[in-house]
Amino acid sequence: MSNIAETAKIYPNVILEEGAEVGEFCIIGLPPKRKAAGELETRIGKNAVIRSHTVIYAGNVIGDNFNSGHGALIREDNQIGNDVSIGSHTVIEHHLEIQDGVRVHSQAFVPEFTVLEKGCWIGPNVVFTNALHPLCKHVKECLKGATVKSGAKIGANATILPDTTIGEMALVGAGSVVVKDVPEKVVVAGSPARVIKNVADLDCPYDLCDKPYDV
Repeated sequence: MSNIAETAKIYPNVILEEGAEVGEFCIIGLPPKRKAAGELETRIGKNAVIRSHTVIYAGNVIGDNFNSGHGALIREDNQIGNDVSIGSHTVIEHHLEIQDGVRVHSQAFVPEFTVLEKGCWIGPNVVFTNALHPLCKHVKECLKGATVKSGAKIGANATILPDTTIGEMALVGAGSVVVKDVPEKVVVAGSPARVIKNVADLDCPYDLCDKPYDV
């Protein structure tokens, strides 16, 4: 049984599996440019919570237990796994791969061809980029998104440049600018971001646990 607000607009060829909650003024299945309404199937798995003013374009395949914040925008043709959360006013562009258990916080920008692997964490106001030379006449031929490997974490307000890889279990400090690949299990910070320590060296300042991350 799903609960869909009367003000929500659901386009043709949208499959909402059982348990969905769709808030006020949501739009689901919006056709992208040059596509007719219902031409692309949109599928959202069980127990989705889609909060007010979220817009999800057609052609998305989204797994179970999806959550969106208020006013999230998800463009077309993305592959999104189970247990994914997209924060309020975050923009997810088209042709992304977002694997199981990914959390993207509020007001992030994630452009096309980005890959977010299993269990990675994207803080608020993080900006990914995919155009090395904006306005170059060949820019659309060489768009390359970043790849965030499993378990990596990116702190608030960080900027990630195109065609970079954040290694497994790495930690990008808040406000950093990542201009080259980050090795696995290290902490980087600064502009440009540099390795400052290993994740294994991090301690809990409040003595709640021995180590915050098991690496």
